[in-house]
Amino acid sequence: MSSLTLTDLRRHAVARSLFAPTTLLEAVQRLGGFVQADPLRAPARAQDLTLRHRVKAYRAGDLERRYPKLPLQEDFFINYGFLTPELRALMHPRTARRVWDKARWKQAEAVLAEVARLGEAHPADVDAALDHGSVKNWFGGNSRLSTELLDGLHYRSRLDVVRRDNGTRCYALAAPWPAVPDPQAAMDAMADALVQKYAPLPAGSLSTLISMLSAGAPQWRDLRQPTLARAKARLAHARVEGVDWYWPADEEPGSGWRIPSKVRLLAPFDPVVWDRRRFELLWGWAYRFEAYTPADKRVRGHYALPLLWRDEVIGWANLKVVKGRLQQELGFVERRPKEPAFAQALDKELAAMGEFLGL
Repeated sequence: MSSLTLTDLRRHAVARSLFAPTTLLEAVQRLGGFVQADPLRAPARAQDLTLRHRVKAYRAGDLERRYPKLPLQEDFFINYGFLTPELRALMHPRTARRVWDKARWKQAEAVLAEVARLGEAHPADVDAALDHGSVKNWFGGNSRLSTELLDGLHYRSRLDVVRRDNGTRCYALAAPWPAVPDPQAAMDAMADALVQKYAPLPAGSLSTLISMLSAGAPQWRDLRQPTLARAKARLAHARVEGVDWYWPADEEPGSGWRIPSKVRLLAPFDPVVWDRRRFELLWGWAYRFEAYTPADKRVRGHYALPLLWRDEVIGWANLKVVKGRLQQELGFVERRPKEPAFAQALDKELAAMGEFLGL
């Protein structure tokens, strides 16, 4: 594998992730069993923008609409999103690093009792019954304590998210979780899920991802180093331009992966671009998510979508819907391609985006 180049790795990264559109469940499974979620809608939520490239005839909001009947669950992995039952079961019962005192657990037990009484609980209904008041949330604003407790109980394996009501999570009691018989095997399986989703990975990114498992499975954070060592031992790897890269042992980055002549506008959290370290190595420029950056300090825009042309990320697009029409502002790292094929592919992608949004 010493003859591999960054071009080989780049084509591998694009082709293996942007597979032919399939069913929603199959797409989630091929993405390692996990799709990251984000509440911002510009012009659609990140989970929908990710799935539109990988699910046949996907429309914005399909995941949320179909969620109550799908064998998927919202939960925290390395970040928040939608997980397969198999992946979720590897992390529970979960022991949170933040320990609640007796007073907080008394409040939490009251929340559990109210959820049990309601069957399916909207946070507003729980709060109306218990009136716990408000607390400071993690970003400095105010949240209802009942909402915070529901979120904490969900994280602590006591509740499931059963549906959303206009974007608000609604909960039901979770079934008791059996103990995981082999924590190291569970950590290995979670590491494999991350590699499946984000490979090929430079060594630094592989290490970062496995360290992030302490958020999904904090009870096993002491297993992170052996998990990293075991992953490196079983994965295929090569040193390319001074960097060690890793990917699943049954894949071959230099085997002629086919890249179609397409333009694709990717979510900021799409697996192709999520790893900023890998992004800079493969495409030679720095992409940053600027939605939470002050407007006067933004370089590319509030919700700039990386613009992929064939296997090159050559720019970005900011999209918005105005009076039922899609408007776009494009930016390019160097220059806009002059070839007619690019213009045709861009028009096709923008039309597909409009159809996805229901315009």
